[in-house]
Amino acid sequence: MKRQHIKTLSLVITTFTYLLIGAAVFDSLESENDEKKIESLKEIRADLQRKYGITNDDYAWIEQMVIENIPHKAGPQWKFAGAFYFATVVMAMIGYGHSTPSTVAGKAFCMLYAISGIPLGMVMFQSIGERLNKGASIIISKGKKVFQCQKTEATEVNLMMLHGMLSTIIMTLGAYVFSQYEGWSYFDAIYYCFITLTTIGFGDYVALQNDHALQRKPGYIILSVVFILFGLAVFASSINILVLRFMAMQTEEMQREDTELGPVSQHVVTVDNEAMSPTERLLQSDMTITRVSSDTVSVCSCTCYPRYTDINSLYKKKSRSSRIYKEGKSGTEEELYSADEVPAIIEKRASV
Repeated sequence: MKRQHIKTLSLVITTFTYLLIGAAVFDSLESENDEKKIESLKEIRADLQRKYGITNDDYAWIEQMVIENIPHKAGPQWKFAGAFYFATVVMAMIGYGHSTPSTVAGKAFCMLYAISGIPLGMVMFQSIGERLNKGASIIISKGKKVFQCQKTEATEVNLMMLHGMLSTIIMTLGAYVFSQYEGWSYFDAIYYCFITLTTIGFGDYVALQNDHALQRKPGYIILSVVFILFGLAVFASSINILVLRFMAMQTEEMQREDTELGPVSQHVVTVDNEAMSPTERLLQSDMTITRVSSDTVSVCSCTCYPRYTDINSLYKKKSRSSRIYKEGKSGTEEELYSADEVPAIIEKRASV
């Protein structure tokens, strides 16, 4: 158990260290460019206000109108095609933010829809991922038989390599298609595919937002939805393998701890001479009084018998009369109890 606490603490420290490193790198890469953009926007604003005589209030109003008009560049967002794309994004937990409900009823339904839709989507992606893993295992096994490999079973490494190749193919083909339809550079399209399939969904690049694509390009809409669903299923299958591997590692560690604690169970004896394992499982039982060595620790918490005491040093069974005797200080034997009464007496004293 202590090892598990140390492991959890190590993971927390590692995660926060990773966050700090990421923050430092992003700061060094993006902060200077961000400051330049802010200064450039301020200069453009000043030029526009000076050229056309725009007041600060009028400029703020125009700026708000431009921001609100951005989601509508592709046409109406809440007709069936746009609503279907939005529902897909919600269920897949991508959350681009390109369009959001504005009515109270729409916001309330979005929350209720997400509560049911997100678990449904996760179960679906997980189930598809398991089927993909099963099919991939069969393909890998048959391929190994064809190449006459010694071990024909598909390993986790084989599955991870196959899913890595499949994910790469999906991303590269998807990036090519999106670069052609959206006019993005190939690197930006790769960036969009990665942000989408990892469900990060920044929203800086969103498909179907140009040239009224939601009304004029139904085939492109279907292609985009299929890309999201199938791509997420492949990623889910990879995550499924990682989860199974993590669970297997946890099980192996627990078994290793039980193995290390195994020898301790040989030195744990109850008052009734019952050997117990660390999991409180009865190993052996003998109602007769046997020798308890000085290195044996009793589980009994009562004080009826001193710890680390050899019971045979107090009681001796004489074969001639089946009676229990105690050796006095002078060496004489004093009769105490019958042998049949001893277990009951010990049990009675242990319950006190």
